[in-house]
Amino acid sequence: MFSFPGQKTKIVCTVGPSCRSASTLSEMILRGMSVARLNLAHGTAAEHGEAVENIRKAEKATGRTVAVLADLPGPKIRVGTLPSGRRFLEKNDRVTLAPENAGEPAGFIPVSYPRLAESVRPGNLVYMNDGYIELQVLGVRKGAVLCRVNVGGELLSGKGLNLPGASLSLEAVTDRDLALADTALEMGIDTFGISFVKDASDVDKLRRHAAGKGKRVFVIAKIERREAVDAIDGILDAADGVMVARGDLGVEVPIDELPLLQKKLIRKANLRCRPVITATQMLKAMEHFTRPTRAEVADVANAVLDGTDALMLSEETAVGQFPVETVEMMARIARSVEGDRGILPGYVSVLERLKGEILKQEISVSDMVSLNAAEAAEALRSPLILTPTTGGNTPRRISRFKPGAWIVPLSGREGVVRFLAFSHGVFPLFSPEGGAPWTEERVLGEMAKAGLLRKGDRVPVTEGKHRGAAGGTDSLGILTVS
Repeated sequence: MFSFPGQKTKIVCTVGPSCRSASTLSEMILRGMSVARLNLAHGTAAEHGEAVENIRKAEKATGRTVAVLADLPGPKIRVGTLPSGRRFLEKNDRVTLAPENAGEPAGFIPVSYPRLAESVRPGNLVYMNDGYIELQVLGVRKGAVLCRVNVGGELLSGKGLNLPGASLSLEAVTDRDLALADTALEMGIDTFGISFVKDASDVDKLRRHAAGKGKRVFVIAKIERREAVDAIDGILDAADGVMVARGDLGVEVPIDELPLLQKKLIRKANLRCRPVITATQMLKAMEHFTRPTRAEVADVANAVLDGTDALMLSEETAVGQFPVETVEMMARIARSVEGDRGILPGYVSVLERLKGEILKQEISVSDMVSLNAAEAAEALRSPLILTPTTGGNTPRRISRFKPGAWIVPLSGREGVVRFLAFSHGVFPLFSPEGGAPWTEERVLGEMAKAGLLRKGDRVPVTEGKHRGAAGGTDSLGILTVS
């Protein structure tokens, strides 16, 4: 019955042509995938529907809970269709950017942003192709933007375009996003990623739209704009989780600031009990090869040390040649770091770091119970912490401390159980109405049968006077395996 993954750090895998079959998804789940991401910027509704159906088949076959994240495309500015699909830009070339269908002469580069000329000034930098191509604005005339190529390279149709420092008139949640969200809701998906969030109002907009259709959704805010970094506290209050989306963020802010910014964002999310995903180019080499680069291995390991809840794979699993092997490699790296981080010279554990931050302020009952649960599991050398939950708050509070024990929430709410799949070290169990309920005694018995507990083991259990009511956890007990 119980089959824990080898690593506690969750792995988010983008589903695409390389891994859409139920058999491949099952292999990926068994290797460590906890969340399947649908990138709604690509593919058709039929393809995404097929993917959801196969994810559910794989979930049933493996006996593991898998969340589905519908990632809305947002207002990403892209290069339009180029002749032959590509163009090579040489250093010091003069090029003209203009909105698509603007009637510019042959040779201009079309851009999917009608207000481009209003958003830039001479001297501004324009980045394309994830920042590998750099242009500098020389001037604006009749709705077109004249630029000099500072750093050249091959440009393909559809590549992203970034305007760091520019004032953009872009809504993070577009009408197209809302239509895509409606389709995803009809598929039974209730967790969404919002691209290019600027502040909490973007999160609220999607929630209101879903509520108008009688749905409650979980929202992951993707941090990839300077405005989002500046408004991070409000975003964390409004969202259910965040993603450090380093692709566009690494262009919007100076690239040398990105590593420290990643650590700051992860720490803030930990303190607010919000699951945080670290994303973009984590094992990029494995899109084409069976081994990552040394730098990629170090990048994954450092994100785990920073306290991230989850790591994300994009092209590596969606279109890469080795999706199963890539998941297995990421799980191996995470498992290795999780097992040895406590002995690193000068390393301060996430638990100790957060404990120090929490104790500086007025501590709540919930914080005290979650901290005591993590410390009790460590002192008792318990392999798990049991947390009956209604809304998922208590297991998330414990999860932020990254304890060595598995956190096992018991809940009758399927949506809550699935969203807990984003949180580090959480192995949620769902009690369907009319089915055999998961009780503390049943969990201990099943784990003992599986050889995961021995007679005399002591297990922390969070409790509350008003079980079944969200926010009611107020005490900690210890159960002894008999």
